Amino acid sequence: MRTDITHEGANELTYEIREITEVAKTVEKHGINITWENIGDPIIKGEKIPEWMKEIIANTLMDDYSYGYCPTKGLLETREFIADETNRKNGAQITPEDILFFNGLGEAITKIYGLLKKESRVIGPSPAYPTHSSAEGLHSRCHPLMYRMDENDNWNPDIDDLTNKVKYNPTVSGILIINPGNPTGAVYSKKTLDEIVDLANEYDLFILCDEIYHNLVYNGKKHTNLSEVIDDVCGISLKGISKELPWPGARCGWMETYNYDKDPLFKRYIDGIVKFKMVEVCSTTLPQKVIPEIMGAPKFKQYLKERNNYYEKASNFAYNKLNKIDGITINKTNGAFYSTVVFEEDKLNNSQSLKIENKELQKYIENVSKGHKHDRKFVYNLLASSGICVVPMSSFNSELNGFRTTLLERDENKLKWTYESIAEKIEEYLNSN
Repeated sequence: MRTDITHEGANELTYEIREITEVAKTVEKHGINITWENIGDPIIKGEKIPEWMKEIIANTLMDDYSYGYCPTKGLLETREFIADETNRKNGAQITPEDILFFNGLGEAITKIYGLLKKESRVIGPSPAYPTHSSAEGLHSRCHPLMYRMDENDNWNPDIDDLTNKVKYNPTVSGILIINPGNPTGAVYSKKTLDEIVDLANEYDLFILCDEIYHNLVYNGKKHTNLSEVIDDVCGISLKGISKELPWPGARCGWMETYNYDKDPLFKRYIDGIVKFKMVEVCSTTLPQKVIPEIMGAPKFKQYLKERNNYYEKASNFAYNKLNKIDGITINKTNGAFYSTVVFEEDKLNNSQSLKIENKELQKYIENVSKGHKHDRKFVYNLLASSGICVVPMSSFNSELNGFRTTLLERDENKLKWTYESIAEKIEEYLNSN
């Protein structure tokens, strides 16, 4: 090219959750059946959409208006419904004008980071969901700024680490919280959230809180919404329908803005995001249109309860099966639908491997593992020896060695086989020196 056309932050764009699919397809060509545990898509794991929900969507499709444009911020009746739901929680009070719809939270995240001044940083959790960390890295043109989540404390944020990084890095303008956590499955206490809000208040920062899984909480835990603890701090909450309806293919998410008028700089920033969305006209109308009728239905609460009961059962099975293994750390999943395993320090090395029957496939796995962290080598060995496709922890911007899998499998026998197989392969791998 005449000039270098590559964005300085392009190297920070990683999404191993999907990138590992290419390795899995190669393994599949060698006759291995793949068990896809890399992507949090309830549909492909056997989740059945209730008929009453499908009927609402089908009936809405018969309305010609569902095929047209909607207002830039989203349908007014839907934003009114969401504002009422938020305001019932007795925290920050919002209006429909404080809500902005996007074609999925991926789009929202891209705009939220992309519209920040280049010198402004948003510090996020490690392990991190890669859509956030990649967007922050792309925006800042360098490696994302992270604070530590403590695997030995149920994946709670290391508040001292966060405080020090905020205090000594004046470019930090915002703090990212993912609650419930992805990939950790953690649900933060009100006390923890209060501490982060107090920190943001002390250093005049805004809070960005990804709450896409806020209705998927179990094992006796309660989700505390950002709106309940935000006080006078400027904040953004991200929510959507991809996980809890679930309708990931609809690409429908929204942000709720808190204390919009409390700071002129924050107000100007949010106005910029709205104007950027205005350039695109609007988000898709159909999924917005069905939200009030579906989420307002008494059946919806029962539907969520049934799903949470299943994830709780899966969570406890996975935890009980893996927690017995020496050399790893696993916390019980309490929210969302992921289970994360961490190998203890110095438990992995270059000489470990799993038995792979096909020698050609074995050679491929050895080659594709070269130069990568130890956890990726384990993940590739697991894939080739069992067909189970998980995501290495190092892909979540973490220094830890481990992996993330899901609790989504609706065939209970397959779910049990998956975690029993993972347990066997971990033990075999750790003892293969």
